[in-house]
Amino acid sequence: MLGISVPILLLIIASYSVLMATNIEQQQQQLSYAQTNQNQNLSKPVLKEFPVLSGSQPHDVAPVANGGIVWYTAQGLGKLRWLDPNTGSTHEIALGQGSAPHGVIIGPDGAPWITDGGLNAIVRVDPLNKKVQVFPLPQNSSSNANLNTATFDHHGILWFTGQSGVYGRLDPSTEKIQVFKAPGGPGPYGITTTPNGDVYYASLAGSYVGHINVTTGTVTVLNPPTQDQGARRVWSDSHGRLWISEWNAGKLALYDPATNKWQEWRLPGSNPMPYAVYVDNHDMVWLSDFGANAIVKFDPTKEKFEVFPLSTPNANVRQILGRSGEIWGAESGIDRLVLLKTGD
Repeated sequence: MLGISVPILLLIIASYSVLMATNIEQQQQQLSYAQTNQNQNLSKPVLKEFPVLSGSQPHDVAPVANGGIVWYTAQGLGKLRWLDPNTGSTHEIALGQGSAPHGVIIGPDGAPWITDGGLNAIVRVDPLNKKVQVFPLPQNSSSNANLNTATFDHHGILWFTGQSGVYGRLDPSTEKIQVFKAPGGPGPYGITTTPNGDVYYASLAGSYVGHINVTTGTVTVLNPPTQDQGARRVWSDSHGRLWISEWNAGKLALYDPATNKWQEWRLPGSNPMPYAVYVDNHDMVWLSDFGANAIVKFDPTKEKFEVFPLSTPNANVRQILGRSGEIWGAESGIDRLVLLKTGD
């Protein structure tokens, strides 16, 4: 045994065992730390931008729920276009002479439905054969509605807003359109449907939220705490609570119909200008802020904002919509679509 006594040999073996165990534990700790950091990095939203055709001025986006294409209104071109995020390629569909599409949503039939201010009509595009179907508004009641956004109620009726001072509904099964004058005149802009089927719109010029009776078409006016706040867009969370972007006041508002109570939070920064608002499937609230040139996340539980700056000044994200793990916006000022991958 090379002249080494048994006790000394046993001591060497024991020391080596302790050293190896310590090294293995350290390696395991380092691996665990690296995996934790990697998971943290993956959970941090990642921002990616997609250039679209110059002059598009993309206004609204509507990502298909299954993770496929993203529809968007190319307001500057009078077209409905779509993006394939996997390839970055874009394609277009002409909507008609004089078209100036504003909003786009995916209907219960899987088709994109467009509010077109230029055509003064609701437009449907068949997602398979790309056939365009135009539903003009009645000329005697709304010759220039300045159509903005739309939503479907639980009966398959499409409700829409017109910033000139109207709101209305279209029954796709009969193709009948009804138009109503909004309380206070001009202003109706964003619109949303709650999980129980109620429909609400936000009036930018009127600075109120309107609750539409989907049976009679009448509206109940709801006034936020801040006067002249400029309620621009509205979105419902999974509890039926309403989140409103207050353009003039620089605030995010919450209205709970169950309690008839309001709350407001001012966005961070010196000159917040919240435009779009959207609530994801985790009830996180997302906004676009023209003042900060950023996408802003609000956690209702922590009552905390998180700001994600955009890469180019004056991006002007006018609308946000999402699908599982993704938040999409239209950068109307720089002809891009923007994606935040949230990792959930």
